[in-house]
Amino acid sequence: MSEQQKSSRSHGFGTKAIHVGQEPDSQTGAVTVPISLASTFAQESPGVHKGYEYSRTSNPTRRSLKTCFAALEHAKFGFAFASGSSATTTLIHLLKDGDHIISCDDVYGGTNRYFQQVASKSSSMKFSFVDLAQEGKLEKALTSKTKMIWIETPTNPTLKIIDIQKLFRDSR
Repeated sequence: MSEQQKSSRSHGFGTKAIHVGQEPDSQTGAVTVPISLASTFAQESPGVHKGYEYSRTSNPTRRSLKTCFAALEHAKFGFAFASGSSATTTLIHLLKDGDHIISCDDVYGGTNRYFQQVASKSSSMKFSFVDLAQEGKLEKALTSKTKMIWIETPTNPTLKIIDIQKLFRDSR
């Protein structure tokens, strides 16, 4: 956790969103992190570098974004992904064989296909697709093996609205 993150605990959300992860550049004095277009970074020798090797693993722009995300969520770390599909895959890989996932029934088509055609076939994870905008549907779908509730709100394509706070309360 950077000194800026530690000192930002007393600041509001807006102040954190603008300032955390935006330390002035030591070389140029720029107060906003520039977009890093480099794909590779110089190394003294393999694995000996100044913090960055390849943009696909990290770069100054992503580091700034992840630092800001962590501060906004009062977390130790933040994560940033190149696509929603890569974020989805990473989160599902946190689970174990036999775990149950409840997904909103109107989830993005690519996510639905990934859940039904890839994740459920390559493991013994079970997926239930439920209209989470409907009262009482979540409670009926919960099992002792439910480890994740996957929502998108508004949903795609029908724009159902899921009450996240209520869903959280009902899932406990």
